[in-house]
Amino acid sequence: MTRRSPARPLAGALALLAGLALVTGGPRAFAQAKKSDSVVKVSATAPKPADDGKQVVTVTLDVKEGWYIYANPVGLADFEDNQTVVKVEAKKPAKVKVSYPEGKEVKDKVVGSYKTYEGKVTIKATVQRAKGDSGPLDVKVKFQACSDVTKTCLPPATVKLSVE
Repeated sequence: MTRRSPARPLAGALALLAGLALVTGGPRAFAQAKKSDSVVKVSATAPKPADDGKQVVTVTLDVKEGWYIYANPVGLADFEDNQTVVKVEAKKPAKVKVSYPEGKEVKDKVVGSYKTYEGKVTIKATVQRAKGDSGPLDVKVKFQACSDVTKTCLPPATVKLSVE
């Protein structure tokens, strides 16, 4: 009976990993992987605050054809971490109410029903600004894009914008 050195399987595994790193481009390939913002363009606009301090921020998401993002509310507890979320912050404390449009219902026999956004999506955030605050607003939009065509989901993205 021939005894194998315990180092031989380890050496083989290391060689396999090294080969995979060469084929895939190594760790750099993972760092360069596309994120959801590569298929969703985000913009935000806002008029000047009204005399009473109210300001409406309009966030527009333009989802590339063949892709979708999860609506808010998504309608399925398992997907809540993936739903689209808009946050608006001012330098001084402000009250913010975000109004999300109704999503398109998807009926999946495996996971259940959930809602998505496709194409051009408009989300409104009404901001009640503190007295005297007229500085820029920070807008953050978190979303995850998936495609039924390619059967893939991209890693989530958070896009940060500033509006006057």
